[in-house]
Amino acid sequence: MPHITDAPPADIRRELDGLSEALDAQIPARKLDENLLIATWNIRSFGGLTEKWNADEDDSPKRDLRALRFIGEVVRRFDVIAVQEVRSDLKALRHLLKLLGPHWSFILTDVNATSAGNHERLAFVFDTRRVHISGLACEVVMPNDGEFAMREQFVRPPYAVSFRSCGETFILVTTHVIYGDKAADRVGELQAFADWMGGWAREINTWGHNLIALGDFNIDKQHGDLHNAFTSSGLAVPDELVGPPRTIFQDPDEEHFYDQIAWFTEKKSKAPALSMRYRTGGMFDFVPYVTEKLSRTSMSWRVSDHYPLWVEFEV
Repeated sequence: MPHITDAPPADIRRELDGLSEALDAQIPARKLDENLLIATWNIRSFGGLTEKWNADEDDSPKRDLRALRFIGEVVRRFDVIAVQEVRSDLKALRHLLKLLGPHWSFILTDVNATSAGNHERLAFVFDTRRVHISGLACEVVMPNDGEFAMREQFVRPPYAVSFRSCGETFILVTTHVIYGDKAADRVGELQAFADWMGGWAREINTWGHNLIALGDFNIDKQHGDLHNAFTSSGLAVPDELVGPPRTIFQDPDEEHFYDQIAWFTEKKSKAPALSMRYRTGGMFDFVPYVTEKLSRTSMSWRVSDHYPLWVEFEV
């Protein structure tokens, strides 16, 4: 049986080389004591793994070693990446860590075992040579009364973890907002998240910490009710992340704004602005480099249906 760290077959090696060249061209190199690269990626149903280079039609799950090598090649370009849709089965995640090597680690929530929660976890995967956990790790639970009261808790509670790199402490807050039967079902979670983030930013500013939101917020379009709720307390998305598509199924004539990376800025914020200096950001389209003839649906179950988003900060 092949192993994730084995040398891949020649055709897969050629694909990985092409992917690596594209990543080199599109994503800044990680430079010690100079920059910090943060990403978010909803990796579809990231749970089980078929330990073959190429899964057969009757194999389940469809995610195979070839696909996981693609995922790993993308993940290793960042210092810390928030991952949504990690399932109760951690086989793919554990093999990903073996591929990345001993300097990589992860922290994650327990499974939400309800049907609404889709048996999902939220996770952060990070390079311990570049960042380390600075103490805080918590799921966000809203109070029953007061300023941030919420009638129902988040289906998948936001997960906040503090990291430290090159003297900078930053708190990453990730979530996967409920999709619901209709767009209006998401407004409550988005508004509560925005209100809570604004209040927490004012509180932690005393300690000089930075606060960044990232994840899959299931926002259907810019400037709609969902986007307005998300940005109502001053969270701002960098210009580079406004236009790119979010999923491999997105119609060019449609607008989706599902995945986000956002923070408070001096111009738009009702809360203390991020002190880290933003450089640039983007989306990485992996589809052209998965050269085996796969339908987009097949590709979504092997790699993902979402594109990763990333940002670079100066440190």
